[in-house]
This record gives sequence, C-alpha cells and structure tokens, in this order.
Amino acid sequence: MYFVIKDHPFIDGNKRITSFLFIIFLIKNNYLYNKKGEKKINDGVLAFLAMLIAESDSREKNIMVALVTNLWVA
Repeated sequence: MYFVIKDHPFIDGNKRITSFLFIIFLIKNNYLYNKKGEKKINDGVLAFLAMLIAESDSREKNIMVALVTNLWVA
C-alpha cells in the first residue's frame, strides 16, 4: 500500500486504485474479515490510511508500513 501510493504508478487516482488493490489483497489473504465475519477495516479508516500515507514524509516510511501491517495482526 505504501509504495503504490508513494511511487505514483498511475496517471490519476493513485490513492483510490491503491485502496482497491489493498482490499483485494486483504480478501485474497483472508485478512479483510474477522472471525465473526465483520470487516476489520471500514471505508473511513481506509481513506484515512491512504491520505496519511500520501501526506507522510518519506523518512516516516517504516512507521507507515508498520502501522498498516500491525492493523491486521490481531
């Protein structure tokens, strides 16, 4: 998620496309839903993460990657 947003591989819609790809990744790896069948992330949180990453300083890369990674550990 971090690198797709920061590297701007698409002409437009990098945050939207990245968010979509991230949801697909979570689904494919069985991380999107908890044991009760509820989503672990809602649209607002996903939008917030995308904006947080986009606005973050490149020196904060490790923090941003750890933040996103640790959301799905529990």
